[in-house]
Order: sequence, then structure tokens, then C-alpha cells
Amino acid sequence: MRSLTGTGLIVVALTATIAALLFPIWSYDDRSGTGLANLRAGSVPTRWGPLSAADRDFIVRVRLAGLWELPAGQQAVGRAPSVAVRVAGEHLVEGHTYLDARVREVAARLTLELPSQPTAQQRGWLQEFSEARGQEYETKFANILRRAHGKVFSLVADIRNSTRNTLVRELADDANTTVLDHINVLEATGLVDYDAIAADDAATTTASPTGPPPPARGTTPPPARPVTPTPTPFFPLPPPVSRPRTGVTNE
Repeated sequence: MRSLTGTGLIVVALTATIAALLFPIWSYDDRSGTGLANLRAGSVPTRWGPLSAADRDFIVRVRLAGLWELPAGQQAVGRAPSVAVRVAGEHLVEGHTYLDARVREVAARLTLELPSQPTAQQRGWLQEFSEARGQEYETKFANILRRAHGKVFSLVADIRNSTRNTLVRELADDANTTVLDHINVLEATGLVDYDAIAADDAATTTASPTGPPPPARGTTPPPARPVTPTPTPFFPLPPPVSRPRTGVTNE
């Protein structure tokens, strides 16, 4: 009797041990609410790869950006302010005319519905531009648009890194080129308040900063020594698969 009781206790202990080992796998991979479970639940299959909820949100955001930044650029060109702001406006018009055509093409192929007007916040920014005059207008134009582009820039990078959909990846490439061009031309106005951008970013960041501590007062840091690059072997890239070499036939 004691032998049977001891055997039963061993079996129960082994069962509990196996369950304890398997539980974390279930709880952190398949449990509803985890990132991986949400990715699976929010993705739909397409000819160009899975389309996630984040992909669909990105497509909508690209469309929304054009709905307010294109008229903002047209306004800057029409009001004929300083040359730098007018040039920035021209870049906005050209870039978002192209990008809007691209996002509508992608949405049509993926059968996604796009918004037809800017958000309330974006309409508020356009209203601020319309009501401002002179230097105030140019300062608002450069800073509001620069902040907006900076936030979109990080979103484009995240989507370009994580998307599994070919159409979305190509759209992210186009958006990256356009947004970076607009950031550069807005900064070229000389009106961007980088301190305000840094403070705004810090207010929404929870991670602790990393990197070396600041130098103590009164000390002079040693000069940085140039790094001598080590020679590396050169490996030529193979020809692209989509462009077969002429004269080569498949047998």
C-alpha cells in the first residue's frame, strides 16, 4: 500500500513538473493578448504576403499625411513667403503628389478603403497656417511640419523592418525617401526649433538614456584617435535574378 502511494506521488510530481515546463511556452506564445498572438490575429493573407494590422495602419497614415501636407505645401507656394519656405512647399507638393498616387495604387490592389479628409488635428494645423502671418507663419510652417515628419519617419522605419508584404515594403521605401527629403528641406529654412523637438520626444520616451556620462566641468576630453581601417576582401555581387545575363539559355 505504501509502495502504491509513493508511486502515485511520483507520478503526480512528474506531471506537475511537465505542466510547469509547458505553461510558459503557451502563456508567452499563444495566449490571447501577446504580441505574437495579436500579429497572427490581425494579419490577412494576400498575393504579396501577409498584411498585418500595422501594415494597414501605415497605409492609412501615408494617405492622411498627403491629405494635409499637400495643401500645406500649395499654400506655402501660393503665399510666396521667403525663398526657403517656398522651396519647402514645392517639395511637399511634388513629394506628396507622387506618394499619394502610390498609396492609392497599393490600397486598390489590397482592396483597402482610404480616408478622404485629414484628421481633426491635421485640419487644426492647416487652420493655424491660414491664420498666421509673416514670420509667425513661416515658423509654424517649418516646425509643425518638421515634427510631423519626424514622427512619421520612425514609423516608416518600423514598418520597413517588420512588414512581410511586398507592396507595403515598396511603399515604405518610397515614403522613406519622400519623408527624408522633406525633413531636409524644412530644416534648410533655418527655422526649426531642435530644442523643442528634443523636449517633445523626451516627454514621450520612457526608456532610460544610455551612453557615456557628460564630461565634468573644467575638464578637456582627450582628442579622438582616428581608426585605421583593416583591409577587407572584396566580393562582387552576383547579377540580379530578375535580370539574367544575355546569351544564357535554360535547358
